Order: sequence, then C-alpha cells, then structure tokens
Amino acid sequence: MTSVDSKPAPTVFPEAGTTAVSTGTGSDGTPPPRIIARPRTSRLRALDGLRLIAALMVAAYHYGGRDGEVAKAWGSSAKLQFPTLSEWFAYGCLGVHIFFVISGFVICMSGWGRPLRSFFASRASRLLPSYWAAVILVTVVFALPVVAYKAVSPSDALLNLTMMQQPLGVDRVLGVCWTLWAEVRFYALFALCVVMPGANRQGIILFCAGWTMAAAIAEAANEPLLDLILMPEYAPFFIGGIGLYLIHRDRHDAYAWGIVIVSWLIGQHYAVSSLWHAPNPDFFSYRTSSGIILVVTFGFVAVSAIALGWLNWAHWRWLSVAGALTYPFYLVHEHLGWVAIKAYHQSLGIPSYATFLLTIATMLLLAWLMNRFIEDRWTPKLRSALSRPRR
Repeated sequence: MTSVDSKPAPTVFPEAGTTAVSTGTGSDGTPPPRIIARPRTSRLRALDGLRLIAALMVAAYHYGGRDGEVAKAWGSSAKLQFPTLSEWFAYGCLGVHIFFVISGFVICMSGWGRPLRSFFASRASRLLPSYWAAVILVTVVFALPVVAYKAVSPSDALLNLTMMQQPLGVDRVLGVCWTLWAEVRFYALFALCVVMPGANRQGIILFCAGWTMAAAIAEAANEPLLDLILMPEYAPFFIGGIGLYLIHRDRHDAYAWGIVIVSWLIGQHYAVSSLWHAPNPDFFSYRTSSGIILVVTFGFVAVSAIALGWLNWAHWRWLSVAGALTYPFYLVHEHLGWVAIKAYHQSLGIPSYATFLLTIATMLLLAWLMNRFIEDRWTPKLRSALSRPRR
C-alpha cells in the first residue's frame, strides 16, 4: 500500500549526528550555533523494489485470487481462468500486511528529526494528488455507458475526496482505500506520540511498547472505539516496521529486536485468524495457516534484510522508478483492472494469462502517467504550500 517515500528528512534541530558550527558572534559575544543537518542516507532502493512486489501481490489477488466483480470481467470465476495459480494468487492479499511493515519503517525514518508541520506536509502531499486523481478517474470511467460497473453517487464521490468515506459509512470509489484509512490513523498516532514531542530512540521504544499493550487491551475489551483508534489487527505490522528502522540505525539494539520479534508473533496470529478457514468448497480459495505464516515471515525478513544492509547491492536506478509507480498503481489497479480485463479477454478474445499480464502492464503505464503528470507537478507544490509558516 504503501504510499510513502523512502527518503529521510534532513534534521533541522539538534539531534544525534548533527553538528553546530559558528556563524559569527551574538549580542553577548558568544557565537550562535548553526545546526547542520545530517547527510541524507542513500535511498534504500531495495525497499522500492519490495514495495512493488507487495503491490503486484495485491494485484494478483484482485485479478485471480478471489471472486466478486472480477468474475464479471473474466466472464467466469477466476478459479476457472487460473485453475492452478488461483490458489497461489489468494495469498496476494497479504501484500497489504507487507505494505504496513514497510510503512512503519519509512514513516519512522521520514519522521525522525522532522517538525510536525513538515511531517504533515510530507504525508499529505505524498498521498493526496494521486488519490484525488484516482478517485476522479475511476468515477468518470465507471459513469461511462459502455462500462458495466456501478458508479457511486455524485455526493459519495465528492466525500471520497476527503478520505473520510470509511468512518462515515459511505460507498468507496476505490476498493483499496480501506488501507489508506489504516495508514492515516497510523500517521496520526505517530505524529501525536512521536513527532510532536520529538523523535528519539527511547520515546519510540516506549511508543511501540505502549501501542502493543494498548492494542492487546483493546482486543480483550472488545470495545469498537478502541479498536478503531488502536487497530489491533494491523498495529503489529506498523510497529514491527518501526522496530526494523531502529535496527537499521543500530543492528545491535536488543530492544528493537524484541519489538520486531513480538510484532511478528502477534502479526502472524492476526493474519491467520482473519484469513484462514477450514477447507470448504463454498469458499473461493483455501489458504493454509503455514502458507499465511510464511508470507508474513517473508515480509518481516525482507525488510530486515534491507534494514541490516544485506540488500544494499540492489541499487539499480529502475528500482526508484518502480517505487514511484507503486502508489498510483495500487490506487487504480483494482477497479480499472476490471475494465481492462473485460476489454482484453471478453471483447478482444485474448487468453487469460496474456490478459493478466496486459492488464498489469496497462495499470503500470497508467501509474507512470499519473506519476509524471500528477505527482511530479502537484506534490512539490502542495508540500510547499503546507510547509509555509503562517503568521
């Protein structure tokens, strides 16, 4: 899902790793310090590649790992289109959990040493331009007479622009936007508990421990409001990603390793409890509990390898391009993928596997266009407008 960039912000106030240098003398004759930001670490391009893998996993799930509206696009159940691969595609929904681990890592990295205004501007400018474009595009396409999918009402489409459709119980324009609602709640918790008081190792460890305990209490209390705020089902993945960023800073940090291990243990439990069921012919697919655990473990291990620097050799420039395409691809691939699948498979008679690949390629092309003409133009402008101090 994740919808985040992987470059840390420069430090703009005294923090570990910054240097104060003289710029002259003050009124009392003492030289005032000037804070030099820590050099940016090189972009973790392997993280961009993992983000694209997670997005492709989700796309495989939506195109061939489930029934529902996509069956109308294929003209039959996806299980008939992919009799062998559909069982594997069903695990693709766990790409969302991998997104959440990546998000925890990157949000901790980008929020460290960043004031609240800058953090908010960074997140809003990263999420909103492509999101607005995707909502408008899907609404317009679904309103076309030749498209046989129901569009939401004009009022609901307008409300979707706020990202508040989920808590307000309004029809979603984008099926995947439920993950953005989880991301936004994570950003709010991190901003209030970490960014606002000032990010430091001890505070982040306390935040992770406190959120883990509070989420467990919320689960035990069975209180909807606490569940809404603390997200027990998804918290371990965000928290695990935060712990992995602490490991990225210091691989010998025993507390960080403890956070990651506990988060993995709790995370696999929630993934199995929500996605596993006994073999039942009435269900589209059957995921084994061991298969679910393996995919969750893959997400944690992959981000761990990046945190420890084991994948620093994967520094190809195209990975940054892949990372840039991931968010717009994730936004548009499901609903517009239905339209593309129907056109390729039913209208043009292209075989299932070729249609699958063509649809992926089409959505990547659309994501590139959104990145080129929406994100590249409007993200910097929105960030600048939101970062500008007001008197």
